[in-house]
Amino acid sequence: MDYFADSLRYDGGMQYERCGRSGVLLPKVSLGFWHNFGGVDPYERSREITHYAFDHGITHFDLANNYGPPYGSAEETMGRLMDDDFKPYRDELFISTKAGYDMWPGPYGNWGSRKYLMASLDQSLRRMHLDYVDLFYSHRYDPETPLEETLQALVDVVRAGKALYVGISRWPLEATRFAFNYLKAHDVPCLIYQGRLNMLDREPQESGILDLCRESGVGFISFSPLAQGLLTDRYLNGIPEDSRMSKGKFLRPDMLTDEVLEKIRRWNTVAQERGETLAEMALAWILHQQGVTSVLVGASSTLQLQKNLKCVSAEAFSIDL
Repeated sequence: MDYFADSLRYDGGMQYERCGRSGVLLPKVSLGFWHNFGGVDPYERSREITHYAFDHGITHFDLANNYGPPYGSAEETMGRLMDDDFKPYRDELFISTKAGYDMWPGPYGNWGSRKYLMASLDQSLRRMHLDYVDLFYSHRYDPETPLEETLQALVDVVRAGKALYVGISRWPLEATRFAFNYLKAHDVPCLIYQGRLNMLDREPQESGILDLCRESGVGFISFSPLAQGLLTDRYLNGIPEDSRMSKGKFLRPDMLTDEVLEKIRRWNTVAQERGETLAEMALAWILHQQGVTSVLVGASSTLQLQKNLKCVSAEAFSIDL
């Protein structure tokens, strides 16, 4: 069945935030493809979720070369979606991808060399059936490759027309400062920094990353905003048998300590008093942190996405963390 985007997609309550000192406005809620869009996932469900997202003003889809499983398959899903539904709306979409983690065997399929970054982006474009991405990230800091090599590769992918903007993800503070200065000096300023920020993990605030982004005119986007599901009502009474934690890959049972359980139960009470779910409140907390541009949410259903979108209009608050 042909897809026709909702004519009121920009009138439904989505808010857009300027990304640092750039011309780019990003939706306060962006859709992440880390989980639920791989080759093991039903394509029609992925299609339904992306339709719902775009129909409700989510213009930013966030991917990476190794999202799946298997590796590359989330980008292949994106390519299929482009062919089936989104090609007429390409100029309304802001599509990002990344390279930095292991992707293929051998010495050239990992980390931050020019060889890897260039080859990976070419592969990503083929998988997604795109001529360019809007944003290309260095997915992680490489302590062995000279920073100049990694950053010059980012500069050159923009000059080659394969990406419009570049960003970095999870780089330490001093390397981030160097990156911002290098990219600016080469007329390809860093658009955005992607980091893990949530009510249980405030490392970007504590390390000074968020302050540096704000001072440098660089946007910030939060991934893992619900701490892989810890900041939901899923684990208030232990570990359900069918939960992500029970599988123990990214979310391990030892993360649910007595201290964490006490915190999420206390925060859940605060959320109920606000008339919100814990997940809605956790997302709203991130959006109200100074310097945050957008929050990346995953979704396994349109209902879950619908609930998470309520954070856009949630009232500001202060909470004792």
